[in-house]
Amino acid sequence: MIELQNVNIRAGQFSLTGISFRVEPNEYAVLMGPTGQGKTTILEAICGLRNVIGGKVLIYDQDVTKFQPGDRGIGYVPQDLALFPTMTVQQNLEFALKLRKWSPADIVKRVEELSGELSIRHLLKRTIKALSGGESQRVALGRALSFRPSVLLLDEPFSALDEVTRAEMHGLLRTVTSTSGVTTLHITHSTQEAEALANRRLVLLGGTLSESVAESTAKKVP
Repeated sequence: MIELQNVNIRAGQFSLTGISFRVEPNEYAVLMGPTGQGKTTILEAICGLRNVIGGKVLIYDQDVTKFQPGDRGIGYVPQDLALFPTMTVQQNLEFALKLRKWSPADIVKRVEELSGELSIRHLLKRTIKALSGGESQRVALGRALSFRPSVLLLDEPFSALDEVTRAEMHGLLRTVTSTSGVTTLHITHSTQEAEALANRRLVLLGGTLSESVAESTAKKVP
């Protein structure tokens, strides 16, 4: 569950005031709106990369407003993916697990599990520079989900992909999020993407959020 209560955020000269919404447990929500409205700023505030100057950010009813990013239990895929170019695919998948001091045996097991789910087992020894766009997206998703976060944030992850690869990633994302039960908030400009994935749509326009429950092929909240 993700909840913002009257959140105020400032980024240079840009600010958002009184932002409130709630994404229910296991729900898949999309955040839409024109460029420059502050969608990415909201995601950064949720995961702790942007300071909140008023209001509260709650994850499963716990106030995490002052928590460090690594302590929030959130997986994040930024628009540029932010994969580590000097690491192999396997090392990228292992990174968050080593940071959280998982045992070597558990790391091996989790990487094997993830790479199978995402169909990237054959890529584990490759460097990031040797990957296609779709392969990079799979690795970034795997790294974000590696430590089994309670919340997943996605910032236009498929905007640079061709139509066929994007459709493949939609199917993969539906399967992975449904299997893991992770609560997801996904920024997109694509109505088609929202219809394919989301059961709730949030629209940010002029500093105001509106929302609606979307009829889609995505999983439904009981």
